Amino acid sequence: MTATIIKGKEVAAELRADLKEEVAQLKEQGVVPGLTVILVGDNPASHSYVKAKAKACEEIGVASEIIKRDVNITQEELLQEIQQLNESEAVHGILVQLPLPNHIDEKAVLNAISPKKDVDGFHPVSVGNMVIGDECYLPCTPHGIIELIKRSGEEISGKHAVVIGRSNIVGKPVAMLLLQENATVTIAHSRTKDLSAMIKQADILVSAVGRPRLVKAEDLKPGAIVIDVGNTMENGKLVGDIDYEPAKEVAGYITPVPGGVGPMTITMLLKNTVDAAKTINNLK
Repeated sequence: MTATIIKGKEVAAELRADLKEEVAQLKEQGVVPGLTVILVGDNPASHSYVKAKAKACEEIGVASEIIKRDVNITQEELLQEIQQLNESEAVHGILVQLPLPNHIDEKAVLNAISPKKDVDGFHPVSVGNMVIGDECYLPCTPHGIIELIKRSGEEISGKHAVVIGRSNIVGKPVAMLLLQENATVTIAHSRTKDLSAMIKQADILVSAVGRPRLVKAEDLKPGAIVIDVGNTMENGKLVGDIDYEPAKEVAGYITPVPGGVGPMTITMLLKNTVDAAKTINNLK
């Protein structure tokens, strides 16, 4: 039996349509949600990501500002820029596009963003609140993954979830969010022994390591929900961590690459920005 394809592009479109309506209602109350992105240097990938974020903002009516700064900007100058945005009433979400030049401490920069405007969900206060289950802006990709699983119609509670990868951006937070949904969670990584045996136990598998076709069809538990966060360019084609074609004959649900998790990341960023606008203006 072929797996049901979890089409992130379609789910993202549905969520953005809802957000567009929400933004229109906020504007009627005199509030225009605003996202400001700081882009340092000339990294082509960063420019592409930022352009996509600006386009998505325009699509749903969120005010978008891109602040471009020279690669030689000092850390102090960048921190001053962030402080001004923290104090601006027109800005509800602040995002500093990573990576930053080597002479700038990324941690110091992310920590400078007010948790009230931390729509990326990377500030230590945001992370701490996520861990203890308090209200915060959830990191966008993990939040999108949870939304995709829920939209499949399958229950998370009680299932064994295996997360491959332990990054601060995806692996750790998605494991925590799955735990909060009452899954039993195992985190696997480069030092895990007998990864194949671990994967075979997974009712829900999330792979986020960027190693093409790491997970084979024979590794999967029949009927598993398989979420592929990997995206690696190989011979001019974007491929994921899952050996997709054979795997979809074993899995119950599976995300494609591209078109699976990717479209959800910017969508959840938009959601966080709209939520921040409501919270800051006491409309929540």
